[in-house]
Amino acid sequence: MKMSSPTSRRNSSRGSVCGNRASSECHVRRRGSSCSYFSPEDLNVSLNQPIFTITLRFLLAIDLWLSKQLGVCACEEASWGGIRPLVRLVEFSGHVIPWIIGTVYTLLRGESVEEQEIMLNLALALLMDLLLVRVVKTVIRRRRPAQNRSEILSTFFVERYSFPSGHATRAAMCARFLLAQLVDEASMRVLVVGWATLVSLSRLLLARQYVTDVGFGLAMGYCQYGLVERLWVTWDCVQDLMLIGLRERLNRAYSGLWIADWKH
Repeated sequence: MKMSSPTSRRNSSRGSVCGNRASSECHVRRRGSSCSYFSPEDLNVSLNQPIFTITLRFLLAIDLWLSKQLGVCACEEASWGGIRPLVRLVEFSGHVIPWIIGTVYTLLRGESVEEQEIMLNLALALLMDLLLVRVVKTVIRRRRPAQNRSEILSTFFVERYSFPSGHATRAAMCARFLLAQLVDEASMRVLVVGWATLVSLSRLLLARQYVTDVGFGLAMGYCQYGLVERLWVTWDCVQDLMLIGLRERLNRAYSGLWIADWKH
């Protein structure tokens, strides 16, 4: 039977203590990073890569760092986690569902032709925004920052991809639409611009998206209104289309009756 020396016993006990300390530090590090949503692998840069790739990765690193600094409401344990419900409310005000419901309701209850025409084009603009954002997201396929905890609303309302920000495109397009068509007073114009800014900022505070996603979304939404103006649908055009459709149906019905009478 071998007797272990005091030195080996001290080394083994020291190794077990270090191992326990390392595991506890790892556990604390894991627990403290519950609000982290960026992978360090995204920041790896090799000097053997082309200068364009290095520059792109450097800008990406800035984007990730700045987005991480702004994500102060990513979870309740974050530095500004106390105002997270309020920020989420601002975020929901830029969601497509309340906008489509409100636009369709106003369109159906409109008191004048001009009001119905404006609401019709706003509804078409919202649908166009949904389509364009979905196409770009499907092409780019940039993953969102990993959410810290699953939420019921996020399960139904948060999309899979991040670039560009649909909230930012919608906020910019709707703000420009309202400023051009409905809002004339200076105070209301300030409120509209402030709302669009807060909706875009809420996506960063909640760590939903990156800074470049929101920035590109604002630019995209601003340009989308120019397309809405070019493709503006007048109420007379809608009536003409309805009359053409009604005329075609009447012609088909009349042709069917004439053929039936001829066979008899």
